[in-house]
Amino acid sequence: MRFTTWRSLASVAVAALTAALLTPAVAHPAPRESRPVYSYENAVREAVWVDTGLDGDGDGKTDRVAADIVRPREPAQQGRKVPVIMDASPYYSCCGRGNESQLKTYDAQGNVVQAPLFYDNYFVPRGYAYVGVDLAGTNRSDGCVDVGGPSDIQSAKAVVDWLNGRAKAYTTRTGGTRAEATWTNGRTGMIGKSWDGTIANGVAATGVKGLKTIVPISAISTWYDYYFSKGAPLYDSGPDWLSDYVDSPDARAKCAAVQRKLVDGAPRTGDLTPLWAERDYVKAASKVTASVFLIHGMQDLNVRTQHVGPWWDALAKNGVERKIWLSQTGHVDPFDFRRATWVDTLHRWFDHELLGYDNGIDREPVADIERHPDQWETSKAWPPRGTSPTTLRPAEGGQEGVGTLGLRKSTGTETFTDDPRLSETDWAARIDSSTPDKAGFSTGPLSRDLRLSGSSKVTVTATPSTTTAHLSAVLVDLGPDTIRDYGTAGEGITTLTDRTCWGASTTGDSACFKETRAKTTAVGQTVVSRGWADLGNHASEGKGRPLTPGKAYTITLDLGATDHVVPAGHRLALIVAGTDKDLIDPPSTRPTLTLDLSRTSARVPFTGGTAAFARATAGAAAAPEATTLDGVTVPRGTQRIPGGER
Repeated sequence: MRFTTWRSLASVAVAALTAALLTPAVAHPAPRESRPVYSYENAVREAVWVDTGLDGDGDGKTDRVAADIVRPREPAQQGRKVPVIMDASPYYSCCGRGNESQLKTYDAQGNVVQAPLFYDNYFVPRGYAYVGVDLAGTNRSDGCVDVGGPSDIQSAKAVVDWLNGRAKAYTTRTGGTRAEATWTNGRTGMIGKSWDGTIANGVAATGVKGLKTIVPISAISTWYDYYFSKGAPLYDSGPDWLSDYVDSPDARAKCAAVQRKLVDGAPRTGDLTPLWAERDYVKAASKVTASVFLIHGMQDLNVRTQHVGPWWDALAKNGVERKIWLSQTGHVDPFDFRRATWVDTLHRWFDHELLGYDNGIDREPVADIERHPDQWETSKAWPPRGTSPTTLRPAEGGQEGVGTLGLRKSTGTETFTDDPRLSETDWAARIDSSTPDKAGFSTGPLSRDLRLSGSSKVTVTATPSTTTAHLSAVLVDLGPDTIRDYGTAGEGITTLTDRTCWGASTTGDSACFKETRAKTTAVGQTVVSRGWADLGNHASEGKGRPLTPGKAYTITLDLGATDHVVPAGHRLALIVAGTDKDLIDPPSTRPTLTLDLSRTSARVPFTGGTAAFARATAGAAAAPEATTLDGVTVPRGTQRIPGGER
C-alpha cells in the first residue's frame, strides 16, 4: 500500500516536472509604467555632503555640497537599486521653488522633511530616488556661487559622479564618515526650471557618465545671452548681483574674491570675455550624451527664447534625442500651465529614459506647441520638415515710417529717433501711423495661414547721428486674437485657491498644490519674436566700439525662437527701432538712425519656405487705415533673477 502510494506520488511528481521543463514559460508583458507601490511615508530621508574637489571659498579645504535624498525603503531591502531624479538649485533657502515658493525644511536630525515641488511625492512611490542639491555657496553647502561657472556646474556634476561611485561623500558637512550610494544604479535624470534647468544644461555639456536625461524648463544655454544681446545690456546689473542674492550668510563672508572675479570678468561694456566663454554650454553641445526634454515659454522675457534655438540646433547636430514643449506663457513651469498632461508626460519620459520601459514616448511627435490658450498641437519634427528661411525686404510706403514687407529688394531710407520711454507694444500699437520712434513694415492681409517656426535674423544697415546706438527688431502678428496675458504678474496664469494632489503626502510634505488657469486677454497685435543689438558691435559680436556719426554700419540681430501661425486675414509686420523699454537698457546718447532699406532684410523660417509666403501674400489687399492696436504690455522691471516663483 505504502509502496504503491509512493510510486503514484513519484510518478505524478516526475510528470509534473517533465511538463514544466517542456512547456514554454508564460511570457509576462514588459512593464510600460512605473506604479506607486512603495511607501512615501516610510521612505528613507537622509543627507550627504559630496566633495566637489574645488576650494571656491579659499578656506584651504575642498568644498562639500549638500544633497538631500528621499528614496523608497523597500527596493534596498530587496537588494534592488533605483534611478535618481535630481534638482540642483541655488533657491532652496533664499527664494523658494514653484508657484508657491516652497523652501526645504528639515527635522531635528537635519534630514529633509519638505522637498519643494512634486517630484519626490510622485516619483519616490514609483521606485525613483529624489535628490535635491544645494549649489555651492547656498543653503547648507560650502563654496561660492559663481553663476553658471565651474563651481555651479561641479556642484551638481560631483553628485552625479558620487551616485556612480566616482566621488566621495560624507554623512556630515565637516566629519570624516563616508557615505556610499549603494542603493542606486547611477542612472540619473536632472530637472529644473530656470537656474536649476540651466545647471542641468551645464552638467549635460560636461558629458558626465551616468546622466541619462535632462529636463530643462525655461533654462539658460549661454549666460552671456542672459545679460547681453550682441553688446546691448538686457539688465542693469551683472552676475555679481545675482550671486550675492542667493549666497548663504557663510558664503557672503568668504566669497569676496569670487564676487570680484564676477565684476571684473563681466564688464558692462557687453564685451565677450573668458568668463562668458566658460559659461557657454552651446559650444560644448558635442559632449552631451543625455537626452533632452526642453520646455520654454515663447513669451518668456526673463530667460528669453534666444536660449532655445542655438541649443536645440546644436543638440540636433550632435544626434541628441530631443523633445520640446513651447507654450504661450512667460517664465512659467508646465506644472502650472498644463498640469495633468505634464505629469503624465514627465512620468512616461523618466520611465523610458531611466527605467528603460518601452512605452512609445520616443516614437511620438517631437514637439507640442500651444497654439491658443490651452489648445495644443504637435509636430513630428521641430521645426517641421519643409521649413526654410525666407528673405523678406522692407520698402517705403505712403508715409514716413510706414512701409511694406515683401520679397522684392527695394531702395530708399527710413529714419527714427531712439525714445527709451517706448516699448515694442507702443511701436506695434501704432504700426500704421507715422511716428518718430520706429520704422514699421507690414504685409497686406494674408490670404491663407502662414507658419513661422524657428529663429529669425534681421540684418540692418543704419547710419547713427551719435557715437552710441542700440537697435531692436520685432516680428508682429497684426490682427485680433485672444492670448495668454504674459505681461501680468502670473505671466499667463492665474493661481486659484483649490488644490489638486500629485503623489503621496506626509504631515510635513504635502503633494497638493494650488490649481491654476490661463489668464487671457484680447489683443489687436501680438509680438511673436524679438531681438536686440548694440550697433557698436557691428564688426565683432564680442567687442563693441564707438560709432562715427554719419557713417553707415551693418549688423545682424538674432531674434528668439518661436512657433506661431499668422492666420489668414492678419498681417505680418517687421519693426525696427531703438531701445525696447524694460527689455534692454538705453545707450548713453539718444541717436537718430537712418535705415538703408536696400541693405536691410529679415530671414524668417516659414513652413513651406518662400513659396508659402508668396502664396499667403498673393493679391493681398491694402493695409487698413491707421488705428491703435492693443497688445500685451511688457511687465515693468522684467526680472533679473533666472527663477521667478512661477
